[in-house]
Amino acid sequence: MERIRIAVAGASGLIGAALVRSLTADGHEVVRLVRGAPRAADEVRWDPERGSVDAAGLAGCDAVVNLAGAGVGDRRWTPEYKARIRASRVGGTAALAGAVAGLDPDVRPRVFVNGSAIGYYGETGDRAVDESAPAGEGFLPALCVEWEAAVAPAREAGVRTVFARTGLVVARGGGAWGRLFPLFRAGLGGRMGDGGQYWSYIALHDEVAALRHLLETEGLSGPFNLTAPHPRTNREITEAMARVLRRPAIFTVPAPVLRTVLGEMAGDVLGSARVLPTRLLESGFRFAFPDIEEAIRAAL
Repeated sequence: MERIRIAVAGASGLIGAALVRSLTADGHEVVRLVRGAPRAADEVRWDPERGSVDAAGLAGCDAVVNLAGAGVGDRRWTPEYKARIRASRVGGTAALAGAVAGLDPDVRPRVFVNGSAIGYYGETGDRAVDESAPAGEGFLPALCVEWEAAVAPAREAGVRTVFARTGLVVARGGGAWGRLFPLFRAGLGGRMGDGGQYWSYIALHDEVAALRHLLETEGLSGPFNLTAPHPRTNREITEAMARVLRRPAIFTVPAPVLRTVLGEMAGDVLGSARVLPTRLLESGFRFAFPDIEEAIRAAL
C-alpha cells in the first residue's frame, strides 16, 4: 500500500495506540486528534463531547479512523455516565463526520472507518448472528445504532464509510482481558454466572490487522464484525485461561453478585453474544490467532 495520511481519534486507547504503532511502522503519516491544545504538528484539537473539531487539520488526510469514546466497562452505568458514553461516541462521531463532509472534495478523506461494537446485536443466546442481523434491545444496541447513524454526513458526501463492530479484545494492556489476566495469574479466576454465555473475542493483533484491511481494501463499506470465527462460552474461555496460565480457576461469581456490583452493566457480562465475522471473511481477511488459546498466548 502506498504511504498515506490518516487521522486517528482515540489514538491513546488500547486499540488506537496499537493501530498507530502499526501504521507508523509501515511509514504512514498519522494525525492524532487530541482534547487539549496541540503540542506537535501531527496533532489536531477536538472535543467529542461538545461536538467540535478543527476541520482544517483533517484537510489532506486520506482516511479517518474514529475509535474514541468513554469506556463502556470503566464505571457503573449511572444515568450520568450513560449520558457521557453516548455523548463521547455519538457526538464525537457526528462532529468528525460533519467536519469531513464540509471539506472541499479535493482535500476530503476518501474513507471513514468508525468504531462500533458487537453490543449492536444485544442478547443472542445460543443463536449465531452476523452482519445481516438486526439490532437488539437495550442501552448498548440503541447506542450502537445512534453511533453508526452519526456517520451519515460523511457517507452522504461520498466518503466510503465502514463500521468496525468489535468484540472483546484479548490484550494485556486494557479492556476486559486487561482485568482478567491479573485475576487468573493470582489463581482467582473463574467463570461468571453459569458460564454458558458466549463471548465473541478477537486478538489485538487481529483487531489491528482487520482495521487496516478495512482501510486499505477499496469497495468495502458498511458493518463488519471484528470477532474471531469461533466464539466460545465463558466456561470454555475460563478453562483456556487456566490452561495457558497454569493456574486453577475454581471460583465462580454468581449472577446476583454481579448484578449487585455492576448494576445494569452486569447484563453485558452475563449476556450471550455469539457473533460471526461473515463479511470480514468473505472480503478475504484471514485471522492470525483464531483460536482462544492462540489469542491468549499472543497477548502474553
